[in-house]
Amino acid sequence: MKITRRQSLRHASLLPLAAAGGASLAAPAIAQSTRTLTMVTAWPRGLPGLGTTAQRFADRVSQISEGSLKIELQAAGELVPAFEVYDAVEAGTADLYHAAAYYWQGKHPAYAFFTSVPFGPTPMEFQAWMHFGGGQELFDEVGKNFGLKHLVVGDTGQQMSGWYREPIESVEAFQGLRIRFPGFAGQVLSRLGAVVVNLPASEVITALASATLDGSDWVAPWPDRAMGLYRAAPYYYYPGYQEPSGMLDLGISLEVWESLSESQRAMMENAAQAETLVTLAEYQTRNAENLKTLVQEDGVQLRAWSDEILDRFLEVSREVVAETAEEDALAAKVRDSLAEFMLTTSEWTRVSSSAFLSARDQRLLF
Repeated sequence: MKITRRQSLRHASLLPLAAAGGASLAAPAIAQSTRTLTMVTAWPRGLPGLGTTAQRFADRVSQISEGSLKIELQAAGELVPAFEVYDAVEAGTADLYHAAAYYWQGKHPAYAFFTSVPFGPTPMEFQAWMHFGGGQELFDEVGKNFGLKHLVVGDTGQQMSGWYREPIESVEAFQGLRIRFPGFAGQVLSRLGAVVVNLPASEVITALASATLDGSDWVAPWPDRAMGLYRAAPYYYYPGYQEPSGMLDLGISLEVWESLSESQRAMMENAAQAETLVTLAEYQTRNAENLKTLVQEDGVQLRAWSDEILDRFLEVSREVVAETAEEDALAAKVRDSLAEFMLTTSEWTRVSSSAFLSARDQRLLF
């Protein structure tokens, strides 16, 4: 059949309408294309500062992706117990978890370095190492051995040094005390004679109230007050030598991570970075508010560690950190990287932040 020029033009004029019609039909299918990932956490649902950070990260991912990538949160005990979230992701029961990396030191000694280090980096120094000192690459190197990709999602900032049922007047007072402390600090206290146990958040207040525990760390005034720890152990110690920062760990199945598109991975990375910044800001604000209430209204006894105790903490911390690095070549590589980075960045911290804070304490503007 011969097609005239008029007929050809007419058919051509209909093509954009056909294409537009096709697009309108395809659009709902695209909009409905949603991938949902299951995230298990080591925290009770809605726990201020930890549970809320995990939920906010999940919400951020959904918002940034406009709903195409969703994270369904399962809090501690809802799918798996708090300390089994790592195993759940490793086994494929869940896609990702939110917890603290030092919980997994039994898996690999290098994990102890990715939450906090006694007398070590501040939150900003830790972030500097992670982003510009090779820390993230090393974190991924550790996780790869277990089929995991790691991101930092949140940082609790400078922590307090624990709640005690009775005052601690000397190093010898730790002898025989039952204390909940994870990570390097737990090993330090163990060497000072304490009986160190690890309990999830949901069990800490009960253990203190029943005198099953004589003392426990948690985080800082805001989440600690929300948990009611002051009701069972009124002596609150500082400075938090054991956790000058508190990076929170997002562990993602490496298979799941690699199945995401490049843009989806970028969304998760950006949501992680945003949540880390907001978490630090929130802790700074809420801790200040809650410390005032704890001391002025709740009858908490705020106590500073003596120089004698701090010096002993430092001595034993050096031993523990060194021995942890000796357990494994990769752990030594992580320790050496962080130590080398701190040699450079700590000098800048001393002449900038430390010097300024010292000057400000003596010359208050407000």
